[in-house]
Amino acid sequence: MAKSEDEHLQYLRLALEEAKKCIPTPTAFCVGCVLVSRLGSEPTVIATGYSRELPGNTHAEANALSKFRSLPEDELSKFAPMPSSHAAILASADVYTTMEPCSVRTSGLPPCADALIDAKVQRCFIGVGEPDDFVQCEGAQKLMDAGIEVIWLKGLEEESLSVARRGH
Repeated sequence: MAKSEDEHLQYLRLALEEAKKCIPTPTAFCVGCVLVSRLGSEPTVIATGYSRELPGNTHAEANALSKFRSLPEDELSKFAPMPSSHAAILASADVYTTMEPCSVRTSGLPPCADALIDAKVQRCFIGVGEPDDFVQCEGAQKLMDAGIEVIWLKGLEEESLSVARRGH
């Protein structure tokens, strides 16, 4: 396996560890997300998130974005070689998510695909497509339509789905 493929799987495994922190529920998936900046000399994890981590029936991608955006400006130098903004760092970011970002929320909250589009992330690496258990998901297509590169990582699909469906 090439070094970059190995690196991508490493970040997806980290997202799986986040997903395992979710409190299982029969009406939602357990998803994990890792945001990685590529502005510095080495890729750097800038935030992680998992479903229901923050109050309000929240999803993994939205939680990671929220946690990153809540960092004080003076901490951003850890992720970029020169003074930078939250927006600039996110625009360099890769998203690693165990399941396809949602395109519909039955709760009425904004979908994660829209949040990633608004953040202007570069690429989204996905462990497994969202099954049609609750809604028909078109998150990957929404991302691609917005110009975000979508990469389906191979090798962790079964584990991603198994973790996602805990509690079902």
